[in-house]
Amino acid sequence: MKQAVRLLVVSAHAADFVWRAAGAIASVTRKSGAARVVALSYGERGESGELWKQPGQTEQKVKEIRRSEAEAAATLLGAAFVPFDLGDYPLEMDRSAVERLTQEIRDFEPNLILTHAKEDPFNPDHGTAYQMTERARQLASGAGVASAFKTIAPPEFLLFEPHQPELSGFCPNTFLDITPVFELKTAAMEKMGAQQYLREYYAQRAAQRANHARRISGNKNILFAEAFQRVSPHVISGF
Repeated sequence: MKQAVRLLVVSAHAADFVWRAAGAIASVTRKSGAARVVALSYGERGESGELWKQPGQTEQKVKEIRRSEAEAAATLLGAAFVPFDLGDYPLEMDRSAVERLTQEIRDFEPNLILTHAKEDPFNPDHGTAYQMTERARQLASGAGVASAFKTIAPPEFLLFEPHQPELSGFCPNTFLDITPVFELKTAAMEKMGAQQYLREYYAQRAAQRANHARRISGNKNILFAEAFQRVSPHVISGF
């Protein structure tokens, strides 16, 4: 019997997981898998443009709104939402933050981790989120021998699509058909009022990636897809 997926998504800001991996999350939970979203920050300073247009706005109010939006989206997708509230612009990777994320991985024991691409010339926090996730994943997995701390089986590691893939060194090699759950992704995107302008963009991107997926697979029923770049090698028992 195939092992149920335990998916951990590490999101630099509160909404990143919705645009880039909501379809993946819904696909997992729809098949009785477990999904958990770690938001390293709320994106209160640099990712909440609509909210900062309101008179008298404060960081604390923005955090509260962003948390409420992200929790509603995660709940809709069937995922748990875990905010770290590390601050954004800049998001910083210190030892305590890495240890906290490492412990989250050990406790949840995911067999699949999704996070940001290594580079993003327009958003410094995204690369930091990748570095934190990769470091924490390595620490949680250990060196493959008996250790002084709990270790878990190495999770598969994939990167979700950045906003400007061509400029971020992103080369998709895995396409996920999200047609059956696209309405859920759309509903989750609608929860993110602070970044309404991204809804149309990511709906269009899902349709574009579906075109690639159809060409690769020959499956004409794929209408919407999400693209990922696999980092961890894929181990198989035969062809």
